[in-house]
Amino acid sequence: MWRRRVHDGPAAATLTGVTLCLAQDADADALLDRDPLALLIGMLLDQQFPMERAFAGPALLARRLGVERLDARELAGYDPDALVELFTGPPAVHRYPRSMAQRVQALAAAVVDRYDGDVPGIWSDVATGKELFTRLAGLPGFGTQKAQIFTALLGKQRGVTPDGWREAAGGYGQDGVHMSVADVVDADSLGRVREYKQAAKAARKAAATG
Repeated sequence: MWRRRVHDGPAAATLTGVTLCLAQDADADALLDRDPLALLIGMLLDQQFPMERAFAGPALLARRLGVERLDARELAGYDPDALVELFTGPPAVHRYPRSMAQRVQALAAAVVDRYDGDVPGIWSDVATGKELFTRLAGLPGFGTQKAQIFTALLGKQRGVTPDGWREAAGGYGQDGVHMSVADVVDADSLGRVREYKQAAKAARKAAATG
């Protein structure tokens, strides 16, 4: 487990007592808890796929690779066709194994190129939430919404709280809401987030047809 201290400068790090519960599976969540790359990949996979299965994907990939932690250099240099096979399974790591294998490989390559393979390097020296959001939004497969949600997740559950992080996360940074994976801490909160998403989807559909 890892976090940034709020008051000891941008690069300070320590442990946090918050245990992740995103995959709703002890082994999968343990990997997310100890491996920042796994958490980043889980966020990438959280698209057109059940949230808990997306965040269980990194553990499934790690088992097939025979590793305890995922490595950005290994993934970036992996044979693309072989990586697609790992994603395909069965069971598949994602609903769209080929495209997601390609996206994960592109993400890993960006982490290697920009941060020397060190995922915490994305946020360890940021001075503001805006800077953190900008770095995340620039990663392959991310974008505005994913960057906001991951900024919120880092702040709420990993202790990465540069000045202005809640504002940079948009609505996802609010306290006491159940809008995204950033607010999932158990099965009950997962259900509340799912309800919120279903209601938002219904509202968008009604607005489009109204």
